[in-house]
Amino acid sequence: MPRRIDIEGAFRAAIKREASGRQTVSTQDFVAQLVAVNWEWSLKEANDWIESHVSTFKDVSTCEGQARTFMLYNPNGGL
Repeated sequence: MPRRIDIEGAFRAAIKREASGRQTVSTQDFVAQLVAVNWEWSLKEANDWIESHVSTFKDVSTCEGQARTFMLYNPNGGL
């Protein structure tokens, strides 16, 4: 059974940290982490959640569509 508390954990698990310190998360990785905790979301649903619940990541996608990439732009802030 899916639990709402697992959504934020799935988002945190989807964050990729590069050696340069840059932190990014892709919608596909977030959806894959959600599946692991019994949530079945579309890319649009995942994007909507990120846009409404996470204020420290901005969209840095290079292509149009639902498969998007978000980058941390305020490393001193939290979710």
